[in-house]
Amino acid sequence: MAASVETISSLERRMTIKVPLAPLEGQIKQRLSQISRTAKFAGFRPGKAPIGLVNQHYGDQIRDEVYSKAVETSFGDAVQENKLRVAGFPNIEHKPFKDAATDFEYTATFEVFPEVKLGDLSKLKIEKPSLEIGDADVERTLDVLVKQRISYEPVKRAAKKDDRVNISLKASIDGQQVEDTAGKGMDLVLGEAGRIALFDDALIGGKVGETKKFDIKYPKDHNPAQLAGKKVSYEVTFNSVSQPILPKIDAEFAKSLGVDDGDVKKMRAEVKLSLEQEAEKRIKARVKEGVFQALIVESKLDVPKALIGVETNRMMQMTAQNLQQRGMNPKDIQLEPSMFEEQAKRSTTLRLILNEIVNTNKLQANADQVRAVVDTFANSYEKPQELVEWYYADIKRLDEPTALATEENVVYWVLEKAKVTAKKIKFDELMAGN
Repeated sequence: MAASVETISSLERRMTIKVPLAPLEGQIKQRLSQISRTAKFAGFRPGKAPIGLVNQHYGDQIRDEVYSKAVETSFGDAVQENKLRVAGFPNIEHKPFKDAATDFEYTATFEVFPEVKLGDLSKLKIEKPSLEIGDADVERTLDVLVKQRISYEPVKRAAKKDDRVNISLKASIDGQQVEDTAGKGMDLVLGEAGRIALFDDALIGGKVGETKKFDIKYPKDHNPAQLAGKKVSYEVTFNSVSQPILPKIDAEFAKSLGVDDGDVKKMRAEVKLSLEQEAEKRIKARVKEGVFQALIVESKLDVPKALIGVETNRMMQMTAQNLQQRGMNPKDIQLEPSMFEEQAKRSTTLRLILNEIVNTNKLQANADQVRAVVDTFANSYEKPQELVEWYYADIKRLDEPTALATEENVVYWVLEKAKVTAKKIKFDELMAGN
C-alpha cells in the first residue's frame, strides 16, 4: 500500500492510496471456493458446480466486498501511519473495481481535528452571582405555594378580580361568528397572569345568569395575529362565579409540604434550605455557562464542517422526537438544518475546546466525582438508592454523570486561573433565569 497526503485547507486533506491486487485475488479465490461447497445450480449436485460457474454468479459481488474491505482497512492504516485525526467520515472516490489491473487507486477527502489555541486564561473575567436567602424570599415562596393550593367556592355576588367564572361565549368579527362554545362552559380566573386585561375587565361585575355584550378593539401588535387590529364583538353568559379560598399557613399546611409534625417553624426552615440549595445550583450553572462562553470567545480554532453537520442532524432528530412526544404529527414537522446550525457550531466548538483542556491537563473525572454526581441526581428521588443502583447496573448509564463531573473539573480549573468577581443578584432575577 502506498499513500500520499495533500493539504487542501487548514482542516481538509486529500489522501491518495494505491492497493496491490495480488493479495486480494487470493482472498477472492478463497471466498469463491467456500461458496462452491454449498452453492446450488441447476444440473449440478450441491458443491459440485464448476468454479467458473460460481465465479460467473458470485464473482462481482465477492470482488466488491473484498475490495471495499480493503479500502476500509488501507484507509485506517494510512491514517494511523500519517498520524491524522479524522473528523467525520471520508468521501471515497475510485474507478470501478472491475477496471483495476495490478492495483487499484482511490482518493479519500476528509477533515481533521483542529488545533485548539486557548487564550490567556488569566485575562478571563468571570462573574459569580452572590445571593443570601432572606426571610422575605421565604415569605414570597410560601405565598406562591399558598396560591398553588387555592380552592374556589361559589358566591351569589357580582364577579370581581381574582374570581373564577364559568362562562359560555360567542364572538364575531364584522358580523361573522368566529367562536362559539355552543353552551358549554369554560373556566377562567379574572386577572390571571397571561390573560387579556381588556377582556377580563369587561367581565368584572357580571352575575350568574346574566349575559354581557361588549366590543374589544385589539392593538395592531396583538398576539395571536388573527385578532391584531380587529374589533371583536363578544356575547358572554355567566354560568357561575366563585371566589378564591387561600389556605392558612398552619400545621395542616406544613403537613401538606411534608413536615409530618406540622411544625410551621420547621417548615419555614426547610423552605429556606430548599431555596438555598436551588440558588446554589443556579449560581453554579451561571458560572459554568460564563466559563464556557469565555472559553469560546477567547479560543482560536477552525471547526470541521463534518462535525457541525453531525451535531445539526442530532439536534434535528431530538427536536422531532420531542415534538412527536408532545402530540405533533410527524408530517407536520418541518425542520431545516439552518434552524440548528448556529447552535450546532457553538456546541461543537465548545466540545473541541473542552476535549483539549481535559486531555492536555488530565482533568477526566474520577470514580468518586462521578458517584457524587449520581448521588446528587438521586437526592431528589423518594428512594435514592434505587436510582444509584440503576446507574451502576449498566456502565453506559454513567456517561452523563461522568461528562458532567468532567465539566465541573474544567470549570474549577479555569476559575483558578481567571479573574472572578462577585456580583450581587436579586432572588427573583436568579430564579427567573434559565
